[in-house]
Amino acid sequence: MTQVTISVTDQPELCFKLREAVFMDEQGFPEDRDAEDAVALHLLAKAADTPVGAARIVFNKDTAKIGRVCVVPEARGAGLGAAIIRAAMEIARDMPGVKTAALSAQVSVMGFYEGLGFVALGPEHDDLGVPHQMMVQDL
Repeated sequence: MTQVTISVTDQPELCFKLREAVFMDEQGFPEDRDAEDAVALHLLAKAADTPVGAARIVFNKDTAKIGRVCVVPEARGAGLGAAIIRAAMEIARDMPGVKTAALSAQVSVMGFYEGLGFVALGPEHDDLGVPHQMMVQDL
């Protein structure tokens, strides 16, 4: 894959299109947008000028909640998902007062997040019919 850049974008609609393709079209979730999109920092991964991945970070007191992490099928398997998480964590570390990164992982991919240092917190929960697990990591 071409060199990929990951950065905060002022064009969240590009992230929304990627998320719609992955979460709604591919995974069958009925909706992807919510009120947190208005207050989130949106990260966009691009290979050349082509969007290939996205995530968002919502800050709440001392916690950075990373979410809506997605990578298009043709860019999977090359470490891009991990790179997006690492970029989000770096941004979170640079925010004054933020001490914890949190995310709600699909249970089927918890191992991916555990490999990046996240640990499960609390019981599994249902998110639109898919089992999820809260996971955290100290920054």
